[in-house]
Amino acid sequence: MVLFRRLLGDVLRDLRMQRGLTLREVSAEARVSLGYISEIERGQKEASSELLASLCAALDVPLSDVLRDVSDLVALEEAAAGLLRIPVAAPRAGEVVTSAA
Repeated sequence: MVLFRRLLGDVLRDLRMQRGLTLREVSAEARVSLGYISEIERGQKEASSELLASLCAALDVPLSDVLRDVSDLVALEEAAAGLLRIPVAAPRAGEVVTSAA
C-alpha cells in the first residue's frame, strides 16, 4: 500500500537537504516543533494543510510543487504495484454512446 505521508516526508526532507537547511532552521522559520517536523519527514505523522503551507513557506517552495512531486511518486509506486488503472474517457458533448450488447 502506498503511504502518502511517507512520500510527503521524503519530498520535504529532500527539499530541505537540497537547500542546505537543518531541521532547526526550518522549525524556527515555520514555527513548528523540530520533533514534529522530524516525524513528518519520517512519515510517522500526518501534516495538516496549514502545517504543510508553513513548511513550504519555510522551504521557499510552492505547495503545488510539493504536491505534484508527491503525486508523481504515488503514481510510480502504484505502477510498480500494478495498481494503476487506465482511465476511460467520458463521452464528449453531443457524442452518442452505444453499448456492445
